[in-house]
Amino acid sequence: MSELPATIRILERPYKMRINADDEQYLRQAAALIDSQAKNYSKKYACTDRQDLLAMVALTHITQLLKLQTTHRFEDTQLEDRLTEINRLLDSVDGQKTESMSLGS
Repeated sequence: MSELPATIRILERPYKMRINADDEQYLRQAAALIDSQAKNYSKKYACTDRQDLLAMVALTHITQLLKLQTTHRFEDTQLEDRLTEINRLLDSVDGQKTESMSLGS
């Protein structure tokens, strides 16, 4: 993967970095979301300290990430349980077919 230099701006501050070309769109979208949410917090809470604003944005997004991970794990567990049940049913049907074939011989 090729890396390219990029300057990402958040709260009027430039951040120079090297990024994978494939990730550029996502990084720019992320920076725009961070910038937008920080500006909203600035208006909502009359806060001007950039570090506080960025901490609030980080806390909000990490909280959402943790919720999604918990939901995802729960769904994975449900899926595993369903697949186990399907396998058990298939094994049961397969066992019945094998018995029928043995009795028919």
